[in-house]
Amino acid sequence: MMKLGRMLAGVAALGGCAPNYSPDTYASGSVQQANKVEQGVVAGRRQVGVSADGTAGGITGAAAGGIAGAQAPGGGVRTALTALGGTVVGGLVGSGIERATGDTTAFEYVVRKANGELVSVTQKDTRPLELGQKVLVIAGGQARIVPDYTVPPPMSVIGGPVTIAPVLPVASLPLAPDPPSVAVPEPTPPPER
Repeated sequence: MMKLGRMLAGVAALGGCAPNYSPDTYASGSVQQANKVEQGVVAGRRQVGVSADGTAGGITGAAAGGIAGAQAPGGGVRTALTALGGTVVGGLVGSGIERATGDTTAFEYVVRKANGELVSVTQKDTRPLELGQKVLVIAGGQARIVPDYTVPPPMSVIGGPVTIAPVLPVASLPLAPDPPSVAVPEPTPPPER
């Protein structure tokens, strides 16, 4: 019975391995990978549920249950059946624990890209992105949408970059001096005849 308790404690520890769906956390296999990035605008968003598939917990629980069951006293068929029973029970417990700790909520975003196409990405954000917000869609095995933090490219022409002088407000421009005043003589009336 003590071994079964240790097995269940080990499977419960699996709950600490819940997946992270944050756009700010990369899986180790996604680091140093070149991904396509496109600019867009958030056109829609809704909150959705994310359900863990239970596979890893089931496999871990089954292995632990099988090992614990194989330790049962006796031998032959009895040990084999105990190991099989431990595998089934461990798999069910492990899968249930993974689902209980891995199920969460997230946001599904629909982004309108610059070419007019729509793309959808679901991710877990502490605060949802706003409708109309400019974002970057980062493609790859772990797609994500983040606020657009890029700077506009410098303007250029053939031969190199162009320096654009700052535009000053009208109030700060120096005024041209008034033209000198010239006295214009009054016209003389024509002589009377």
